[in-house]
Amino acid sequence: MDTLTRMRAFIDVVEAEGFSAAARKIGRSKALLSKYVRELEDELGALLLNRTTRQFSLTETGHAYYKRASELVREIDSLAETVRESSGDVKGRIKLTAPRTFGDAAIGRSLVDFAKAHPDITLEIHLDDRFVDLVEEGFDLAIRITRLADSSMIARRLSPFQIRICGSPELLARVGTPTQPAELAKLPCIIDTNGRWLSNWPFRRDNGEMTSVAVSGPIEVNSPLTTRAAACAGLGFAPLPDFIAAPALESGELVSVLDDYVPRDGGIYAVYPHRRYLPAKIRLFVDFLAQWFKENERG
Repeated sequence: MDTLTRMRAFIDVVEAEGFSAAARKIGRSKALLSKYVRELEDELGALLLNRTTRQFSLTETGHAYYKRASELVREIDSLAETVRESSGDVKGRIKLTAPRTFGDAAIGRSLVDFAKAHPDITLEIHLDDRFVDLVEEGFDLAIRITRLADSSMIARRLSPFQIRICGSPELLARVGTPTQPAELAKLPCIIDTNGRWLSNWPFRRDNGEMTSVAVSGPIEVNSPLTTRAAACAGLGFAPLPDFIAAPALESGELVSVLDDYVPRDGGIYAVYPHRRYLPAKIRLFVDFLAQWFKENERG
């Protein structure tokens, strides 16, 4: 049995968080995976996993080994895929993470359309609003909606993105339409605790400098969709991603205000770690998304 096979078994167990889960996921027996990991530990002369009948955890050595082993295995797989690419045989699995907002919105359709167009590639999609460490957690790719600043990653901008400050026509009739950001401090606002802004909303002054306005209101919620629903109900002004706000803006349920003061330097990005060999499946996926967003441009 070669070291690479044992290494893959160890990685599978760690990423599935247990031998039983890993066995179900990859279609091998729990006993076989346990044997491979034990042989790997014997080969290394070090304990990688603490395991009992009820608990499973990495040792300090196991944690360090997993991180490096994952990188090596991905490089090996990427090299093989680069060679296979010339034959047009692009297949495999892409493990990606994206915000729940992305998956729940209309633009989440891009992932479904890719899976339909490329049945030989399996998408393992994890919708999670936390900031995921791609290398540490073994992800191939992330979709991020942000102002990107992480230089340790390779990023491709798929689409522009901005926040829209929205209120219902009923709200505007009741409290008036704000013409300056500072007015929001005295008006009801809906706080999306899932976003980066929280209760301090950033705006750009007429001279280009940035400022922030402390806001408050009747509801705080960690969901852009619920934030939109609350805004449509007239509970207050809400900061909404443009792709979440779009249907309500088009229907007239919401009106966008203060557009000239909201920062416009955000984007939707495909982000992946620096690698010597970029897997063909990742290149294919990112190219597909870029074209999808181009064909489905939002106004």
